[in-house]
Amino acid sequence: MKKFKTNIFSILGTTIFSMLFFGLTGCVKQEASKAENVKSPLATTSISNAEITAAQKIIEKMPNAAKGYNKLAVAYIRRARETGDFSLNDNAQTALDRALEIEPRNYDTQKLKTALLLTFHRFAEALEVGKKLQEVNPRDAFIYGVLTDANIELGNYKEAVEAVQKMVDTRPNMESYARVAHVRSLHGDSDGAIEAYSLAARVADPMDKEAQSWCLTFLGNEFFKVGRFEEAEKHYDEALKTLPDYHLALAGKGHARAAAGDYENAVKFFTQTQTRVPTTEVVIALGDVYAKTGNAEKAAEQYKLAEFIEQKLGNLDQRRLALLWADQDTKLDEALAIATREHAARKDIYTADIYAWCLYKKGDFAAAKTAIGEAMRLKTKDALFFYHAGMIEKGLGNKKAAADFLQKALKTNPSFDLLQAEKAKTALQELN
Repeated sequence: MKKFKTNIFSILGTTIFSMLFFGLTGCVKQEASKAENVKSPLATTSISNAEITAAQKIIEKMPNAAKGYNKLAVAYIRRARETGDFSLNDNAQTALDRALEIEPRNYDTQKLKTALLLTFHRFAEALEVGKKLQEVNPRDAFIYGVLTDANIELGNYKEAVEAVQKMVDTRPNMESYARVAHVRSLHGDSDGAIEAYSLAARVADPMDKEAQSWCLTFLGNEFFKVGRFEEAEKHYDEALKTLPDYHLALAGKGHARAAAGDYENAVKFFTQTQTRVPTTEVVIALGDVYAKTGNAEKAAEQYKLAEFIEQKLGNLDQRRLALLWADQDTKLDEALAIATREHAARKDIYTADIYAWCLYKKGDFAAAKTAIGEAMRLKTKDALFFYHAGMIEKGLGNKKAAADFLQKALKTNPSFDLLQAEKAKTALQELN
């Protein structure tokens, strides 16, 4: 297997947290299989349920050892990832708290703790704990995954590149290649990202169907981002063949069908996804399809549901809600308040983009231009960034710059957003 060279950007032809847990499940699979008398299980739900049972049996035998509680935490995390029931992460946290009561200095428990800190969006804490664990074991690839993810979310991209390079040098496997792909994508290297995601999919554990499907789905997402819709859908189909009803791949299919103008099937796939895992992103996407096809009542229901998920269920990241309100020219003060708060806490490019869009919608074009410049500092190939930049320049009266950005957005991905892409076309016509 070809190993990455000195620079992770050198081989040519990035809300990655779940990747942390793929590498932790192998240690419990064998015991889980014995506990359930299952030979080579293919369904990930069977694996995770068996892991929970196996961990509970270990705890029964050794209630005063951290080992069983660590395995139980891993099993709950895996189950949460499979089902979308993220409340199971609270069960994992309870198990880890018990493990730390028993063995406060247990290294594996502390590793799992950093992963949960990322899941709970406590990025600064995860980074701090990760650095301490790095001092304990500087050859642990898992810790470099934590450092990569935390730095990306905080906008520390130079440090993220350094961490992922150490990770892939230490252990060139699916988890490290997937992070290489994400970092390349952030830096505008779509071909390199596609190559790395493809490699991650090839080296994924053949027994871990979710890991394979995850890689194939994100490979499809990378194709979709640059407007290569047929190739994207091919990989979504492959992911669903590997793991039927995989919610991330179903969402991908919904976007692919919408991009092709097949709104009937887009509704079908988004509805299936929402039934399994009702994320804000998917709920809004389904609302957009209804809006696109003239069903204003059903669209409004979906948008209302999105608000409920974000506001009433204690969602940890309300940036998507701010973007929704800005797109719809409603509750703009509240949208800007969310974006301002998030931007103060984390300096990643996606937060900067939403902050810029909210400023634009409030008419503060100069501040919006500064923020969108911050969002585009890595030269990421994101059509939404280019669209926002174009509209901001239009607001400032810079017609040529506005037209250039809007054309770039539509060239990069003509279906970057089902509704906003149409507004980009209209704005471009007004400039000509």
